[in-house]
This record gives sequence, C-alpha cells and structure tokens, in this order.
Amino acid sequence: MKLPKYAGAALLLYAGIAFAQQQPERNKPAPKKPSVSSTVVVLGSPEPVSEAESSRVVTVIDTKQHPLVVPTIEDYLRTDSSVFIEQRGAGNVQADINLRGGSFEQTLVLLNGLRINDAQTSHHNLDLPVPLAALQTIDVLHGSGSTLYGADALSGVIDFITAVPTRSSLSLRAGAGSYGENEQAAIANFVHGKWSEAATGARNFSTGFISDRDYRTESASSETRYQSALGATSILLAGSDRAFGADQFYGNFPSWERTKGWFASASQQIGPKTRAAFGYRRHTDNFILFRDAPGIYANNHIDTSWQAVVRRRETLGSAAGLFYGLEFQGDAIDSNNLGRHARNRGAGYADLDLHFHHRGTLSLGAREELLSGGPQSVFSPDVSGSLFFGQKWKLRGAVGYGFRLPTYTDLYYSDPTTIGNADLKPESAWSGEGGADWYAGPNVTASLTVFYSRQHDAIDYVRTDPSEKWQAANLSGLSFTGVESSVNWQATSRQMLRFSWTAIHGAQAALHGLESEYIFNYPVNNASAEWTGQFAGLVARNRVGVVQRYGRDPYPVWDLSVARERGWIHPYLQMTNLSNTGYEELEGVRMQGRSIVGGLELTLSKR
Repeated sequence: MKLPKYAGAALLLYAGIAFAQQQPERNKPAPKKPSVSSTVVVLGSPEPVSEAESSRVVTVIDTKQHPLVVPTIEDYLRTDSSVFIEQRGAGNVQADINLRGGSFEQTLVLLNGLRINDAQTSHHNLDLPVPLAALQTIDVLHGSGSTLYGADALSGVIDFITAVPTRSSLSLRAGAGSYGENEQAAIANFVHGKWSEAATGARNFSTGFISDRDYRTESASSETRYQSALGATSILLAGSDRAFGADQFYGNFPSWERTKGWFASASQQIGPKTRAAFGYRRHTDNFILFRDAPGIYANNHIDTSWQAVVRRRETLGSAAGLFYGLEFQGDAIDSNNLGRHARNRGAGYADLDLHFHHRGTLSLGAREELLSGGPQSVFSPDVSGSLFFGQKWKLRGAVGYGFRLPTYTDLYYSDPTTIGNADLKPESAWSGEGGADWYAGPNVTASLTVFYSRQHDAIDYVRTDPSEKWQAANLSGLSFTGVESSVNWQATSRQMLRFSWTAIHGAQAALHGLESEYIFNYPVNNASAEWTGQFAGLVARNRVGVVQRYGRDPYPVWDLSVARERGWIHPYLQMTNLSNTGYEELEGVRMQGRSIVGGLELTLSKR
C-alpha cells in the first residue's frame, strides 16, 4: 500500500500555496475561524450529532459553499479519497459510486433520507432527479449502514440533502466551453412566513470530445415546505432526462442511451418525536447497441419503486436515547429484455444510543428485514462506540452486517457480451473498523482508520478468457483490508486545505484464476489534495487527485476553478483535467482531456 509518487508533490504544492497566501494577512486581524470539528452529522446516527461525537466516519460536503468552483456532483465526491467514481462520460451521464473497496452496487444512495437506488441496475444510482444547485449537503457514511438504512448499504451510504431557503432570491446562470459545451441553470427561492418554495432547473449540452460521446442532460425540481403546529411538512417533485452517446460503455460497440427519472416524496413531522415519509421513483432506460442501426439490438426498461417509513425517538434519561421505526418498500420492472418482475419487503429496526459525559458513546442497533422471494428474512446488527481522551483525542470502532439483493440486470440480463444469473443469492458482508481522530485545535483535525470487510456470496461478472461472455456469479472468500486517512486544516479565515488518502489490499485473491469485470476497478491507492482560498472578492479552488488501480501505473488529474462571489454578478471559470491526463476509470472507456468552461451567474435576493 505505497502512496503514489504524485501525491507527495501535490501535498508540497498545496502547502506552498497556503504559505504564500498567508503572508499578507499576518498583520491583519482576521475574523473568527469556524471550528472544523463542529460539523453536524445526520448520517450513520439515528439523531443529528456533531462530528466530534460521531462514532462513525462521515464526510459532510457543503455544496452551497463556493458552488461556482465545483462543476459536478462527481467533483464533490472525489474530495473524499474513500469514494472512487467509475465515470464513463462527462456531464453526469453515467457514473458509478464505489466506497471503501466495495462494488458500485454496494453503495446505498439516498435523497433526503429516502432510497433512490435503481432496481434495474446500479449503473443508474447516480441518476439524481434533482439538479446539483438544489442540494445543500452531501453526506457520506463509510462502512456498513444496513442496520439503519436496509439493503445495499454494505460499503457505505451517500445521502443527498436538498437546501432549505432562508430568503427569497433568484439566480440565473449560463456558461460555455470546450467541446461545444453550454450550460444553463435557474434557482428561484420564495420565503413567506411559514411557507417556502425552492424551484430549480438545469441543463447541459456537449457535442462530445470524440465521436459518439455527445450528451444532453436536463433536470428540474420543486420543493414546498410548511411549518405548522404539527411540525415540518415537505413535498418534493423532481425529474431528469439524460441522452448520451455511449461508445465503448458496455463493450466494443458504438452505443447510445437515454434515461429518464421521476421522483416524488412527502415528509411530515408528527410532534417532536415522530416523522413519517413516503417516496415514489420511476426510471426508464432506452439502450441501443448500434447507434446508427437501432433495429439490430435495443433494450427498453421501465422500473418503479416506492417506500414508506415511520421513525420515532424516545429520550431515556439525560444520557440515553432509543430510536426505532418501520419501513416498507417495493420495486417492479417491465422490460423487453429482463421481463416483468416485482418484489416487496418490510423492516423494523431499533437503536439504543448511550452518551457518557466527556468519556465516550456506545450505539447498539438491530434490524429485521422481511423479503418476498429468496430468503425469508435478513437480520442486520451493528455496534459502534467511541472513547474520548481529553479534548483532543477520540478512539472509535464499529462492527456491522450488511446485505444486498441482486438487481434485475444481475438476475435476468442478456446481450452479446453479458449474461445474468437467475440463481444468484443475495450478497452480504461483515465489516469492522477502528480508528482515531485528533483535534489539534479549532482549525485542524486529522483522522486515521483501518477497516476490514469479509463478504459472502459477493456478486460480480466473471469469465475464464476474453472469448467468453461475462457471467453474473456469486464469489466466495472475498475479503480485503484498507486504511484511510484525512487532514482538514483551516489555515486562515479565508483558506481551507484538505488531504485524504485511502489504500486497499486483498480483494483480488477471491477470483481463483477468473477474470473479473469489476473487482479490479477499485484503486489500491487513491489520494486527494485540495486548497480553497478567498481573496479580493474572488474564490479559487485547486485540486489534484492521484489514482493507482491494481496492476497499473498511477495517474494524476488536476482541476482549477476561480469565481467572483461579491455583488450580484458572478463570473466563473472552471478548468478540469488541466494536466490533460489520458486515463480510464473503466477499462476501454476514454475520459475527457483538458476542458475549460466559463460563464456568469446573476443573483438577486430579498433581505
């Protein structure tokens, strides 16, 4: 688990930039700096806690802080080195999320706490129905989360949380750049008394950096909130439409694909202790193997899912809380390739949280999930805890069990290169972690974690030689160990530096001579260094990421952005892959080279 050679250079580069920027401010009184350990964590715990109190590793990404210098959701997620994005194309058209060495199918994706994982195929888990501009934070839980969140949370959970408007405002954004790219976005917020409305729309077009890699993406959302004596009410309606050239995406074919998604949810607080929510998702996928000859081979899939949840909390004295709830879920698919299928499940969970004043925490949780078809039920327990040593050190550990049901593609899909397996068993995993957090001061935190995962009946696509089709199969004996580390440094009131590095070892030993389609994709080393600074009304972001995949040389990707934040006219310039690195995050799928996009945002607000 050797750190890539480029990572050291990146760290020195950022340290030099930070030092140089600090010099003019030595003789100036700076505003009070925010504490980097006081971030509120709402994932991995049944109740919001501060980052310093959490016994789990959770990354909280604020998407409203300097939004003009981070182009895409994938760019936000890449700041966490334990997240690896297997991206096929630009413009958020096809990207898979991997966490802590798990497959992209082992990451659960939530929107405001409700599941949006795709029942057809996990390749569409990042097909968010809401625009990036509608989000407030992205919370990333590292490690098993099935006890609180159910199936698919073997290696982690990502929750996209929409923003709550605080005042009426209107923002209009437009930009253009390389490869015929043009983008527009509109964000309208209305606040009046107990009511608020947030309406957001965005679209992005490109002719593509090579043939058959063009794309067109559109998304829009509306969220209405009302505060009554009963509690907070929220109604969200959202939809997306993505059409893109898919050359080499699923084999050596000049393909084309179009996906559409619709999502509706309603959430109601019932007094201070209870919350109920309902969500419905519909997703369509039109796939053509040969773009210029659609009659040769085409797939049309329609999948739907629904969920209903009720959660409640009870206070047990001053140092304990009991959290419990019921969940009901169902999904179905209608496809010319996969057929028509449906399944339902229900679950109940309970979690006991104990807080020992200035000494530590202990959390005990359990979940029982009842399934239609396959195994009748799955029991998912977890234990986590932390131990404080003064005000600067915290030791923590966790053990949990997670599981995942095969997608309909895993079970029934068939094309010229891939075949499913109707006899697949659900996959499961025991995972554990132990680590330490160091709070050197209000502006510096560091974290180190060692984690382990042992998986049973892991699902992958394998073959014995390239002349065969990829075959979905259950693998035995899959286990791996990893280490992740991070440092957050609020260098000055206007500068923030983040460093993170994650390494994985051992996953490839489970193949027993077989060729895998996905296990080798997760990098054995993944490092990220990011600097964000503000000066003269401008904000700049500089990030270098270095990835080393199994059996391959490491490669660097350098992104740099700058924007004006003062006033009501905000010009911006976003430069991605400035190093012009030629690389692939999925074998055979070239990634875009150097790209530059510039534009303007106009913002009007009512104080």
